[in-house]
Amino acid sequence: MAYTTLTYQADGHVATIALTVPEKRNAISAQMVVDLIAALAHAEENRARVMILTGSGKAFCAGMDLGELQALAKFPLEKNIEDARRVAKLFHRIYTFPKPVIAAVNGAAIAGGCGLATLADFTLAVPEAKFGYPEVKLGFMPALVTVFLRRQIGEKHARDLLLTGRIIDAPEAYRIGLITEIVPAERLMERARELAAALAAASPAAVTRTKKFLLGFDDAAIRSELEAAIDANAAIRTTPDFREGIASFLEKRAPKWSED
Repeated sequence: MAYTTLTYQADGHVATIALTVPEKRNAISAQMVVDLIAALAHAEENRARVMILTGSGKAFCAGMDLGELQALAKFPLEKNIEDARRVAKLFHRIYTFPKPVIAAVNGAAIAGGCGLATLADFTLAVPEAKFGYPEVKLGFMPALVTVFLRRQIGEKHARDLLLTGRIIDAPEAYRIGLITEIVPAERLMERARELAAALAAASPAAVTRTKKFLLGFDDAAIRSELEAAIDANAAIRTTPDFREGIASFLEKRAPKWSED
């Protein structure tokens, strides 16, 4: 299958997906959502035992395409709900992928890109990588990733990142459990393949059943929380602060919030 925003490579039991829009820092566009969901389906259908997700260029993923979000803000709430639901489907698909997922973070992973990086079972990152959810600084809210982030790093760390919007470095991300391992840039993909080989060497049935068992504890709650997150994500796109936040960022100026 041909993809426009990523490449897909199969090597034995390991499938590697690389985001390939470096000129936009691999921002998540509507097309990328379509491509990623299709690539995940392809990996599952072809019985890959492990999947690696990485980026091309200097960034892993800079989050949602702000130009697309700005355009969507002009549409009715129902249209934004549809878009939020597509992104939620992607995040849930990665989180619940039946085989182990390794994120090889080659650079900045911001906002939705941080979500992609940390939804994986294992997150390897270069020392220079940066992480964070700066949505509040743009008049937005990371509602969808919140559903998963709270479970991964705990409520206190999640509140810190989500309410301050601050960007953290790889050592701090490792300290709070956002990433699994820090790897020198020249060894990132080599280490990802080493880990993939170790996972692929285990019993496929046992690994799949173990992951399914782990996911089963929270599945119903996650699905319910995602519905609330979809509504919250879409609703804030209709606010003046969202429109001002996106516009000010794209225009490289300080925002003028509605309550200032």
